[in-house]
Amino acid sequence: MAITIPDISLNDGTTIPQLGFGVFQIEPKDTVAAVTTAFEAGYRHIDTAQMYGNEAEVGEAVRVSGLDRGSVYVTSKLSNAFHRPDDARRAFDSTLAALKMDHIDLFLIHWPLPTLYDGDYVSTWKVLEELQRDGRARSIGVSNFQVPHLERLADETSVVPVVNQIEAHPYFGNDEVRAYGRAHNILTEAWSPIAQGKVLGDPTVVDIAEQLDRTPAQVVLRWHVQRGDIIFPKSTTPKRIEENTRIFDFELDDAAMERITSLDKGEAGRQGANPDTFAYLPN
Repeated sequence: MAITIPDISLNDGTTIPQLGFGVFQIEPKDTVAAVTTAFEAGYRHIDTAQMYGNEAEVGEAVRVSGLDRGSVYVTSKLSNAFHRPDDARRAFDSTLAALKMDHIDLFLIHWPLPTLYDGDYVSTWKVLEELQRDGRARSIGVSNFQVPHLERLADETSVVPVVNQIEAHPYFGNDEVRAYGRAHNILTEAWSPIAQGKVLGDPTVVDIAEQLDRTPAQVVLRWHVQRGDIIFPKSTTPKRIEENTRIFDFELDDAAMERITSLDKGEAGRQGANPDTFAYLPN
């Protein structure tokens, strides 16, 4: 049975479903089927990106679903190749064309790339402000921004990002960035919420899951939800796609939350790139 996923409020007055479906590393040929399965399980929030190469298939899945466009929340992200303002404008046009939509619910700068483009992500952000003003991007945010990057936006621009999508999971809580977000009304979206599966065999997680008669993934995703973050686990397996939605009918007590939080390994727990040095440009 499809479940109801709670919406949470963003700083611009809009809302976002707290659980979404991520399509990172899902091949274009498999994307329509995966997103269709997610819709059937109750998801109404899809997270894609220009660099994932599957925006067109996400748009197709929305169209064939029969769902009202207003009931589906779609996020995409600016490619690292298009940070210069005119490039960013054209890239956004390409995103809408690929999705075959007249607006997107949330558009993000995918990476700050502080060592590229003369360190200028501010002018890129100002393009996103334009896109929000003209209504084609309902909300705008960032991804993989560290505290100094966020502070610079606050100093030099007028619109506060609604979200910062960052790596966060029990082995890498990323709590300094999350704390800045809390203090400035920027919600955290956690990518790699189960550390690419690495936390699922952790004895602490397994023990809590056994006590609650839940799967380790459900326990970890519930931990994120109770921290107030937005999550989008990725799977192409229908059973797991559905299983990941069943995290709103139980709670972790304070002791279980603390046990999971204490698994943090600091920087050693990071699975992905460090945003301070990441400088990947797609061909």
